[in-house]
Amino acid sequence: MTRPQRIEFEGAFHHVMNRGRNHENLFHDKRYFEEFLKCLKEASEQFDAIIHAYCLMTNHYHLVVETPNANLARIMRHINGVYTQRHNWLKKTDGPLFRGRYKSVLVDQDTYLLQLTRYIHLNPIETKVPMVPQLMDYEWSSFPAYINQTQSPSWLYRDQTYQMLGHRKKYTGYAKYIEQGVDEDLKRYYGHYNILSVLGDAEFKEEAKKASDENKLDLTPFFDNKPNTEEIIRLLCQYTGKEQAAIRTKGVGKPQRNDDRAFAMYACRLFGDASQKELMEAFQLKHLGSSSYSINKVKREIEQGQWKRVRGWLEKELNIVKSA
Repeated sequence: MTRPQRIEFEGAFHHVMNRGRNHENLFHDKRYFEEFLKCLKEASEQFDAIIHAYCLMTNHYHLVVETPNANLARIMRHINGVYTQRHNWLKKTDGPLFRGRYKSVLVDQDTYLLQLTRYIHLNPIETKVPMVPQLMDYEWSSFPAYINQTQSPSWLYRDQTYQMLGHRKKYTGYAKYIEQGVDEDLKRYYGHYNILSVLGDAEFKEEAKKASDENKLDLTPFFDNKPNTEEIIRLLCQYTGKEQAAIRTKGVGKPQRNDDRAFAMYACRLFGDASQKELMEAFQLKHLGSSSYSINKVKREIEQGQWKRVRGWLEKELNIVKSA
């Protein structure tokens, strides 16, 4: 029986799970948990993985991973492979650690991201015998960082979840949201022996397959020499008549939309193949994954027919730059 083909495309969200071989423990003490978290940090820095949530249990783990580069397989090869090496070195053993290929579920983030983080964070007290008296006492998940009980790792991206929560006080708001318990629909979905590979409705599944097929075709515009971020921003300033500071920064005061800035991030990613780290530096972002929300928003707007004029103009100008 052939394995189902994974759906991968830029900006996809995945719920990733894996267990120890023969139900054996993956984590034996604090050192093992810390080594796994180092692997998450490295995956973020080396492969642009955006970690939205995690929970490390004794014999399995849960991750919510966004892949701006459509490279989940590469990310997980690093996390599982490097952690196996470090685990075996600490344990003074050898051989496979995990039961096999990791399980991943493609997630409709607009509908399920918030509920999914709650499902994952509740794992330590949803077991037959709760691992801790109170959820906030479990230190090996991202929940303590979500409620500001501990300092958030630099590679953990919480903002998109907070935005979906829509609560003015994000930390207390998320804590109250968790208290409501696991969503029944998700409980039924993950209660099946064979979990489906996509968490979303029929429309999302169709759009995801289309995006995955386009990713395989590599529809990125071709340039002999890809334009750099600075050149793209300069051209967009020329088009909009704005200063670079207005494109690069969010602005001060109350939160405000900056559509040109969002499109600039999208253009740097599409035409310049800019990494998350490069976008973070160019647009003075606080977190590695901050550009992802803006880029996905522009992608949806382009599908609805927006941004045609500026995109067409920019493509023309970049071709001129290429041939100059």
